[in-house]
Amino acid sequence: MALASPSPRASSTLSRTPTVRGEGISAPPGATIRTTCPYCGVGCGVLAAPDGKGGAAIKGDPEHPANFGRLCSKGSALGETLGLDTRLLHPIVDGAYTNWAYALDQVAKRLQAVKAAHGPGAISFYLSGQLLTEDYYVANKLAKGYIGTPHVDTNSRLCMASSVAGHRRAFGADVVPQCYEDLEIADLVVLAGSNAAWCHPVLYQRIQVARGERGMRVINIDPRRTATCEGGDLHLPLRPGTDGILWSGLLVWLSERREIDPGYIEANTRGFAWALRRAHRLAPSLDAIGRATGLDRQAVATFYNWFSATPRVVTCYSQGVNQSAQGTDKVNAIINCHLATGRIGKPGAGALSFTGQPNAMGGREVGGLANMLAAHMGFSDADRDRVRRFWNAPNLAAGEGLKAVQMFDAIADGRIKGLWVMGTNPAVSLPRADAVRDALAKLDLLVVSENVAGNDTVQNAHIRLPAAAWGEKDGTVTNSERRISRQRAFLPLPGSARPDWWMLCEVARRMSYGEGFAFRSAADIFAEHARLSGFENEGGRAFDISGVASLSGDEFNALEPFQWPLRPGGKPVERLFANGGFFTRDGKARFVAIAPPCVASSTSRDWPFVLNTGRVRDQWHTMTRTGLSPRLSTHIAEPYVEVHPDDATRLGLEQGTLAKVTSDHGAAILRVLINRGQQPGTLFGPIHWSGQNSSAGRIGALVQPATDPFSGQPEAKATPVRIAPHPVAAFGFLLSRQPLQPAGLAYWAHAHAPFGHMLNFALDAPRDGWQAWLRAALPNDNYMSLHDDATGTHRAAVLREASLEAVVLVGPSPKLPPPDWLKSLFDQTTLSLGTRRHLLSGMPSDGATDEGPVVCVCFQVGAKRIEKTAAEAGCCSMEGVGRKLGAGTNCGSCIPEIRRILAEKGMVRKP
Repeated sequence: MALASPSPRASSTLSRTPTVRGEGISAPPGATIRTTCPYCGVGCGVLAAPDGKGGAAIKGDPEHPANFGRLCSKGSALGETLGLDTRLLHPIVDGAYTNWAYALDQVAKRLQAVKAAHGPGAISFYLSGQLLTEDYYVANKLAKGYIGTPHVDTNSRLCMASSVAGHRRAFGADVVPQCYEDLEIADLVVLAGSNAAWCHPVLYQRIQVARGERGMRVINIDPRRTATCEGGDLHLPLRPGTDGILWSGLLVWLSERREIDPGYIEANTRGFAWALRRAHRLAPSLDAIGRATGLDRQAVATFYNWFSATPRVVTCYSQGVNQSAQGTDKVNAIINCHLATGRIGKPGAGALSFTGQPNAMGGREVGGLANMLAAHMGFSDADRDRVRRFWNAPNLAAGEGLKAVQMFDAIADGRIKGLWVMGTNPAVSLPRADAVRDALAKLDLLVVSENVAGNDTVQNAHIRLPAAAWGEKDGTVTNSERRISRQRAFLPLPGSARPDWWMLCEVARRMSYGEGFAFRSAADIFAEHARLSGFENEGGRAFDISGVASLSGDEFNALEPFQWPLRPGGKPVERLFANGGFFTRDGKARFVAIAPPCVASSTSRDWPFVLNTGRVRDQWHTMTRTGLSPRLSTHIAEPYVEVHPDDATRLGLEQGTLAKVTSDHGAAILRVLINRGQQPGTLFGPIHWSGQNSSAGRIGALVQPATDPFSGQPEAKATPVRIAPHPVAAFGFLLSRQPLQPAGLAYWAHAHAPFGHMLNFALDAPRDGWQAWLRAALPNDNYMSLHDDATGTHRAAVLREASLEAVVLVGPSPKLPPPDWLKSLFDQTTLSLGTRRHLLSGMPSDGATDEGPVVCVCFQVGAKRIEKTAAEAGCCSMEGVGRKLGAGTNCGSCIPEIRRILAEKGMVRKP
């Protein structure tokens, strides 16, 4: 949507392109503020020291119990993401910049118009695990309590809903029974559907330290061989979708060998016999399990033996389990095994869900899911009456709302007319992303509160509201171990940006709901949230933080991280259920008899492959924050698809070429990465690329809409697809200090780089106008070029006052000179004559160093330097490389790759 001139009703004093930060809560230069990382559910503590210029130095908080000072590559680079270049800084209504008063009036007026014409159920809210708990709370109170719509859901539906449903079925409440300390004192850690080395690296390193110091065993259950396997003792590459059979087989194994705990089962559970009978049907023998899962019989027996013989065993599961059309059953199959052995809620023994987002759990606490009310209450008559009275909300929604996928179906068919999106990008991240994008265009009203000026969702909005970003927001988040931490502001609010809770309260006031939204601060909201958690509770509900309901403003500001439940006069609880005490009516846990595997991932002649999706090491969601960090794109710079070598050979796919991956819902053009870690017949594609940074890398466009019947979570790990070579005439890359808008390219992917920008691209024809685009786009101070029709190569470079401004290499195959040496030239203020001679070849001159592909993002250490250092210094070990180069000593997420490099060179034994 193009932006028109400011509306006549807009403030004439608004800056169209503000570059300075406005007034707001902030810390003075030199101060150090304790806050919390905004990425995954580990919930790492962060120390931020603002520099007074809009930036800050970032390091881990050594006192925070989630990370004890460690940060992953993403957290370490947070200081590089604080600029204002991509920020939405003023409200925009119908394409025109305006002021808050007009924008808020329009939101309220248009919401009321939709409600009057179509009823409250025609309004929906789509929230985010990136929101703070206080933002979430106000959004749910306004939507469910006062507007009266039940259609409030969150992108946490895409990552943790199956875990929630599994907890509720087994425990009677959405409760994680374990804590992070259990990862260090267990004797066996089972990682199920979790590439923790890349997705939760701080927790992975805590596991690896215990493995090295105490000999803890680690089992990794994953169809792919990932970086996580490098630090494991057993990898079980099961067939996609067969997790339930593997865990059912373990339940049978434990029962037949009398490794269960009859006393615990009798005193604290129900349904064991029925769950066991169902497990027998699914997994009657090791041979049957092997046939169903594709696993080696002996490997399965090893897993079962290790589990049964190890009293202290923790099973950590994540998206590989949750993101499934049978995710809830998979969760319960895992929990069944821990209940049967009484290994739950004990030091080093239990099931632990690794949460995907920083505040997915906080959102659940305040009713962020469509099937929940605030404070973990549901839609029973008693719970509705309790919440209605506490909120004084006569319009409280009468029943559960539509979950995420179904919500956007309702938008597409016209049942929902108005949508408010907060802090997320559904046009990229939801299944059938193309259909979601089309549905957004049908809305009578789309309000988006965001901190970025452009993403695939916000560009469709009728009303754009500038939200505070990390570093400016103030409130709380809850991590994977039920630990609530403060996220504190250390920067002033830029432009007209405001907290999400503030704009919600202002809209509520304009809709005549002011009495219920008289909050003046995040502390006020937290206090009400805490009071509701204890309201008529008396120990019957798991979530209770009423012990901190009466904090003063200063006490809230100084609040230390704590785990819930925390009742008045009590202490935070580290673990639950070791001695029973579940939150069911009779206080007993429920074994769940799981169903046979569903057919959501069935392949066919038309769709012969199964597509798995997930994250890469150094990026987050749709890259609106991490994509700003030059460091974080040095490891992986463009969207790709992993293919097994046998499949690649059969289909004519070559390393580094392009492939078109197609499903029944969309298509993507991706770089081919041949990897033996993939199973034949399976593909893997990362989720991060959008229409803002790639021509066709939106992997969500492919993902099927099948959902789990209990949780509503989409099947993101097994979509039937086909893959074929995508022919192009030439491949190239462009390195430039200045951004260049792509034009005339068959394929492109953009990444920020330490020197400026990198564009990987491909051409439909060697001469189709792209050179004219390049000459027009590049500065012409000193343009050098070399073109060879015979070989189909083109090289060009621009110098400005003897320093490199831009360089482009094009050839008929993707086997171009590596860009690493060329990247290093941007650091030189003056290029020598010898370097200039070699510039268009792309190869270093004599004596020049080539770092090689970056492996350690934290310290920007390349593969070739690792090899050279290890060989020259004789430090042919992970520890030696770390001492010499620093590589692997910060977040540790590159350690598996460093070990693999050394092993391939014969320097160390592969673990």
